[in-house]
Amino acid sequence: MSTVAVAARPRVGVVKFASCDGCQLTLLDLEDQLLDVVEHFEIVDFPEATSARSAGPYDVLFVEGSVSEPAHLERIVDLRRRSRYLVTIGACATAGGIQALRNWGDHDAFRDAVYAHPEFIHSLARSTPIAEHVTVDAELRGCPIDPGQLMELLTALITGRRPQLPDEAVCMECKRRGVVCVMVSKGLPCLGQVTQTGCGAICPRFGRGCYGCFGPREQANAAGLTRHLQMAGDRPREEIGRLFAGYTAWSEPFRSMVTELGGAGRGPADARPGSTTTTADDPAATGGTP
Repeated sequence: MSTVAVAARPRVGVVKFASCDGCQLTLLDLEDQLLDVVEHFEIVDFPEATSARSAGPYDVLFVEGSVSEPAHLERIVDLRRRSRYLVTIGACATAGGIQALRNWGDHDAFRDAVYAHPEFIHSLARSTPIAEHVTVDAELRGCPIDPGQLMELLTALITGRRPQLPDEAVCMECKRRGVVCVMVSKGLPCLGQVTQTGCGAICPRFGRGCYGCFGPREQANAAGLTRHLQMAGDRPREEIGRLFAGYTAWSEPFRSMVTELGGAGRGPADARPGSTTTTADDPAATGGTP
C-alpha cells in the first residue's frame, strides 16, 4: 500500500460500479466525524450525498463495486487516469463481491431465467475486482467497510503517512474480546483463521462462524483449514466449498477452494432436485468463459 502526497484540502470523489451502496453509506454514517472529514477534504463527487458532479481530476477517488458490465471496463480506466490516489472500498470492489459467484456458473442461463427481456441486459460473464483492471493504491475491505479503518485511511492521507491497517486473522480479535471459539465449543465451521480482521469478530460474538466478509488475510492457509474441516466432521466437499463461496469468493486462496470443492451453486438449468451436476464441471471454474 503506497503513500501519495496530496493537496492541502484534497479533492475527493466517491463513485460506484456494481454494488449495493452500503460502503458509501459507511462514510455518511460517520456522524460526528463527518464534519471533520468535510473540513479537511473537498468532496466534489459523491452521488449518495449530493447532486453535484465533477469529472475530476481527483486527489483521492473512492471506488465501490465490481466491474460487471462492458461500460465499466472503459470507465474504470478513465477514472484511474484522472485520479492521483485510488482506493477500493468493500468486498465488491476488492474481491468481486457476492455477484462474483456467477463466475462459476452459466451467465447467459442466469440472465435468461431472471429477466423477461434478457436482450436488454448488457453484463459481463464475470464480476471482477477493480484491481484486475487498474492499479489500486489502497484497499478497504469488508461488507460493508469498517468505519475505524476508513477514518484511519483518511487521517493517513491528510498527515502524509502510511495507513495502519491490520493484517491478522479474525481469531486474534476473538481472543482480544474474550470470545469463545465456536469451532472448539460448538463444532461450527468458521473462516476466522484465514480471514482478515476488521469486523470486530461480530459473527463469532453471536455464536456464528466467520463468513469471510473481509477476505483472506495474507498467506491464509485455506487448504489447511479445509483439511481440518474434512477430518473434524462428515461434511460433503461441496458444503466445505460453500463456506468459501461468499462475499469474497473470487479472492485467492478462497477461489481455489471453491473451484476444487464446488459449492458456488448451479446454473438455472441444473438447480433442480436430484441434479448431480457440480460447479467443478463448469468451464468458468477452470478459467474458461461461460
